[in-house]
Amino acid sequence: MKNKELFVSQMKDRTKKFAVDVIKFCDSLIACKASSVITYQLVKAATSTGANYRAACVSRSEKEFYSKMCIVVEEIDESEYWLSIIVEADLSNDEPILLRLFKEASEISKIMTKSRTTVYKRINNKNF
Repeated sequence: MKNKELFVSQMKDRTKKFAVDVIKFCDSLIACKASSVITYQLVKAATSTGANYRAACVSRSEKEFYSKMCIVVEEIDESEYWLSIIVEADLSNDEPILLRLFKEASEISKIMTKSRTTVYKRINNKNF
């Protein structure tokens, strides 16, 4: 397997694991009306991150790849937002897992943003 293929495979696995970990984590939140709404939004964003990354990987052009990566970056950012709401609203008693999810979301965000920027530069022949 080539380096690029290995990277793509690892990122597919990583984004799927993030989604599954978020789903499991949401089951541990303090039960209230707000947590059910936040759980719904967080699970949508976390699962969409991986689904849209997979879609980007089978895109037909660099422009389509860029478009899908924009969605991936939006969704992982939204995941970080909902995780921060959970922290600020004290909806979780499992700080270690919450911190691990925050760290993973941040790392995935940095990787996906870098990938999106690289493709944008290539599409537009920019050097910034």
